[in-house]
Amino acid sequence: MDPKPYKPPPREALKTIYADADLLIIDKPSGLLSVPGRGPEKAICAHRILSDDHGPVFTVHRLDMDTSGIMIFARSKAAQRHLSRQFEQRRVDKVYEALVEGCPQPKSGTIDAPIARYSKQRPLRHLDPNGQSAITRWQRIANDGNSARLALFPQTGRSHQLRLHLASLGHPILGDVFYGDPSSHERLCLHAKSLRFEHPETRQKIRFQSDMPF
Repeated sequence: MDPKPYKPPPREALKTIYADADLLIIDKPSGLLSVPGRGPEKAICAHRILSDDHGPVFTVHRLDMDTSGIMIFARSKAAQRHLSRQFEQRRVDKVYEALVEGCPQPKSGTIDAPIARYSKQRPLRHLDPNGQSAITRWQRIANDGNSARLALFPQTGRSHQLRLHLASLGHPILGDVFYGDPSSHERLCLHAKSLRFEHPETRQKIRFQSDMPF
């Protein structure tokens, strides 16, 4: 399933906000793939742009194409292993923000609902008690009656987790072409606001964040 042609934003829309010998921290724009997709028309992605600008880089984690925000890329295999292990062991503190339809009640909660993929409907996922564990904590931080702004704290990192979990509450993310009303906003209103993790070389905890684009 591919609801629209891939038209990535200009290369300069991707911002490198930190670089050292071990890692790169970027602010990925909405509409840009994290890694190459299927077919030559989907070769332009964050990985490709960073490789062109900085030399070899290695994928640590991904954001959905329509999700914007903070991402980490490693600059060596050793750094990639260290950073990937932190994600696998849930030692990375992740904070997202989203605009959703309606106003979730109460003001906070936890969604614990396993997720599985559809075998023939890529890239869709669905809730399935036999799927992979997926846990999201959320907190409402503002609302105007028709929509609400939520802070999201995913405890796992399943594909489409935040989009599917919020839709399951009856409050899909504005602009979600898969699980909500794509006409509700010009883009998916989901942003990876901050990441806190251990530097692979210094072993010091560091945190990066980006401004909200919506």
